[in-house]
Amino acid sequence: MHAMWKPAKFKYIYLLATLYVFTLTLPSASAMYWAFGDELLNHSNAFSLLPKNWWRDAAVILMLIHQFITFGFACTPLYFVWEKVIGMHDTKSIFKRALARLPIVVPIWFLAIIFPFFGPINSAVGALLVSFTVYISFGPINSASARMNAAEKPPFFLPSWTGMFVVNVFIVVWVLVVGFGLGGWASMVNFIRQIDTFGLFAKRYQCPKPPVPAAAAPLPHH
Repeated sequence: MHAMWKPAKFKYIYLLATLYVFTLTLPSASAMYWAFGDELLNHSNAFSLLPKNWWRDAAVILMLIHQFITFGFACTPLYFVWEKVIGMHDTKSIFKRALARLPIVVPIWFLAIIFPFFGPINSAVGALLVSFTVYISFGPINSASARMNAAEKPPFFLPSWTGMFVVNVFIVVWVLVVGFGLGGWASMVNFIRQIDTFGLFAKRYQCPKPPVPAAAAPLPHH
């Protein structure tokens, strides 16, 4: 949201987001795959694999808080567009603006309940579409006019456009092979394997089934 108001600072925000991923997201994900690698091949709901204790409950609560914040950030541009359409964007009342945003929030919330298996879909979309549109299609700039009119010049530690071109080519090839290629293949295989577990309005999506009580022992005959 900060970058929306000050686009020139987007690169710093992106750097902070990258540090966030490398210090929190990747270590926790690596720990889960290290402990439950085989089970996670068939379970997108990683929390269902953790032992039931207060650590697991705390992780669920923190994830819910994270989802609420992310939902707010992701929907903010949509809120602004909707408020302008209905003429509420300049309203000073927070209560009125909150009510005006309900037609956006309620359908998205309802769809989230209908499709609890969004994880495998999101994985495939991220590997096949996001990696391509972000890292590949916006790859190296080879036009002299584009380099002359570039809003961002090469950094001080790599002042040559040739060096920047080489770095960009490396990133494009790496993401094309690892992200789009291997990531797309792995996400599609995972999607196909889990498609039989998908269901609308699933109450306990991919949670372990409760143990079946053992049959009562027959009473001795006299």
